Amino acid sequence: MLSSYPPPVQLVQSPPPPFFQPDTCANNHNKFSGTKLLHIPKASVSAANRTGAKPQQSPRLSDEGGPRIYGGRGGESQVQNLVRAFMVLPCKEGIEVTNILGKDNGNWTISDFNDLLTALVLAGKPELALKLYINLSCYDMVPDSRTYSIMLRFHCMRNEVDEAKVVLDRMLHNGLSPDVAEFTTFIDSLCRRGKQQKAFEAFDVMNRIGCKPTIQTYNCLLKGLCYVGKVEEAFELLQNIKKTWLQPDIYTYTTMMDGFCQVGRSDEAMELLDEALKMGLNPTVVTYNTLFNGYCKEGRPVEGIRVLEQMKERNCDPDTITYRTLLRGLLIWGKIRVALAIYKEIAQNGFVIEDRLMNSLVRGLCRGSLKEQSLLDDAYELFDKMQKRGCFIEQSTYVIVIEALCMAKRVDNVLVNLEEMVRLGCIPKVITLNRVIQALCSQGQVENAVLVLALMYENHKIPSEITYNLLVNELNRQKRSLCACNVYGAALVRGVIPHIKPQR
Repeated sequence: MLSSYPPPVQLVQSPPPPFFQPDTCANNHNKFSGTKLLHIPKASVSAANRTGAKPQQSPRLSDEGGPRIYGGRGGESQVQNLVRAFMVLPCKEGIEVTNILGKDNGNWTISDFNDLLTALVLAGKPELALKLYINLSCYDMVPDSRTYSIMLRFHCMRNEVDEAKVVLDRMLHNGLSPDVAEFTTFIDSLCRRGKQQKAFEAFDVMNRIGCKPTIQTYNCLLKGLCYVGKVEEAFELLQNIKKTWLQPDIYTYTTMMDGFCQVGRSDEAMELLDEALKMGLNPTVVTYNTLFNGYCKEGRPVEGIRVLEQMKERNCDPDTITYRTLLRGLLIWGKIRVALAIYKEIAQNGFVIEDRLMNSLVRGLCRGSLKEQSLLDDAYELFDKMQKRGCFIEQSTYVIVIEALCMAKRVDNVLVNLEEMVRLGCIPKVITLNRVIQALCSQGQVENAVLVLALMYENHKIPSEITYNLLVNELNRQKRSLCACNVYGAALVRGVIPHIKPQR
């Protein structure tokens, strides 16, 4: 698998960056000459940092996989004290940190420097951190593994992979060996930028210097391959992982499952889930959500119901993303009855669905009511709840609700919602108003139908021939010839000639 990639770059033999050349102190000092000097008082460094305690190891990845830059003799409390000190400083352009260590202070060590570097990063002052790092040689200090580790993670957090590689090059050039967490952080950053080839080159260097990868390292490579659609290569890498001493974890399987789902191979993702279960791994809600997303993309959202049942059987509680993904998929593919059942479960479990999805559900129920009239009651009940809760109701939702009510000849509800829609400044199109007029005429409410015609006039809507035909026909039926003549005459004035004429 890995041999198919181009030969790795020779990181160890690359030319060192210019930051730590003997003459850089003067150059860097001139670069920032004339800027205000910043001095951190000794009180900001706790006495615990003066004991000469043995420095901690290089920072490690946190349990969640994200970078950590704590460490050193002072530990997290030491760094937190410094963070608070930096947070109160004015953020002015040109502030220089070259006086931060104090040349007359012989107690400062590289560990103190690392704590200050970490504090600047955490306090949101990256430019000051970089200036301090650049001027390190001015303080007669030599960077250690932790110094490089902080800067490596710092650049990775900012997606500056080229700068991170420079730090890694310098670290190797100076005979320091990055640990597996630092390599993993760098590889993960490359994969997130879509630079999978560079990630495998770094992986090869890692193996060459005897740094054994962890399953987290492989997970980053898997995710990177899936990110660019190289699912077959990712699956081959997974098979190779199984042949090593490493044990794939649930994140490994979740990553590979997501890769399959993204390319329309959700059944294969389901097979991987079964394999993970046989290995005794416990899927997370993220694992299941991956399958929901895959099945919905493939037009098989009902398959997600089976996954949801399995999820509950394993005591894995669905979250908002679970229900939102499943509900959206069911609506897109027209599974209205199932979508309604899922919505009721969502409401019962206390989850809140976003307004946009609620609008989609109401519209879907209204469309479904054309074939199954009982769905209109559910649609209108949900629509009423949205109004009472102050949800944002889209104009298209108002329109389809009004049209569905017209089809069901529930004219009282039609008028209420038409009035509310007009109050909000939304005027339906002529075709919708024609349906309102038709529904009103069918119930003998011709006066209200004429009011709708007046509404069209007021809002510069041009009534169609259908509009006038509906009104004239109903007025003729009620033997209201004078009113029919008035409506017919209004049509002629506007250049419309109805084919139904008033009866005398």
